[in-house]
Amino acid sequence: MSSNRKRQQREEQRRQRQTQRRQGRRDSTSEPVGNVEFTGPMGFMQRHTREFFLVGILVMVLSLGSIFFVRQGDGSSPDAAATPMSDGTATPTAMAEDLADAIVRQYEAAPALTINPEAIYEAVIHLESGDVQIELYTGEATGMVNNFVFLAQNRFYDGLTFHRVIPGFAAQGGDPTRAGLGSPGYNLESEYNNLLFERGVISMAQDVAGQVNGSQFFVTLGATPHLNGDFTVFGRVVEGLELLDGLTPRDPSQPDQPTGDTILSIEIIEDGA
Repeated sequence: MSSNRKRQQREEQRRQRQTQRRQGRRDSTSEPVGNVEFTGPMGFMQRHTREFFLVGILVMVLSLGSIFFVRQGDGSSPDAAATPMSDGTATPTAMAEDLADAIVRQYEAAPALTINPEAIYEAVIHLESGDVQIELYTGEATGMVNNFVFLAQNRFYDGLTFHRVIPGFAAQGGDPTRAGLGSPGYNLESEYNNLLFERGVISMAQDVAGQVNGSQFFVTLGATPHLNGDFTVFGRVVEGLELLDGLTPRDPSQPDQPTGDTILSIEIIEDGA
């Protein structure tokens, strides 16, 4: 056999081997690959993918109910969600942490109307730095005043703090968790009046859905006209506003915040009953 013939045969064999290798690679890449089975915790998660997916959705939905507060100048809500208002009677359910001092900070429903709509009510917030005197507008927001009076007279606010203080904007307190996420266990019904949000007025906080928190209140430290129509004024500071100006600035949504100033108590003064 001539050398040319042999070279042709070797070349033909080489081409055949190359073709076979290419075909083998195509077959291996096109062949269906089954799911990789993991062991241990990864294997458990792999076998229960659907359950983990549903739990993830549930966590996302619950997180949307988180409470948040008014931010300076942005028009979003001062804080807090609670359970829907029920029959309007207040049946206390004491929390374990409050049994020592007999203060009830969880209720099944908002309090029934107990104030005299014809009387004049004032609230005095006792701070370590002094007293802040607030005139309450019973006729303009009867439900909110009634609730504020009820909680104050039952020592709900004793020992709580001003957990959110934005200088020039608002000082917010009345959260039993002292972190901005709590309520007394109920919402209040919305009330409306024509009172404007000027410096030194008091209102109740809301959640993102516009529900009125049962205990968290805020006092404006400057004019806040963007709140007009969305929130309701139920009183005004008549003495001691400079003490609120001097509260420790803090934002509970941020890390490493200083301790909030303590509300020693809130005294209710009734005149003309």
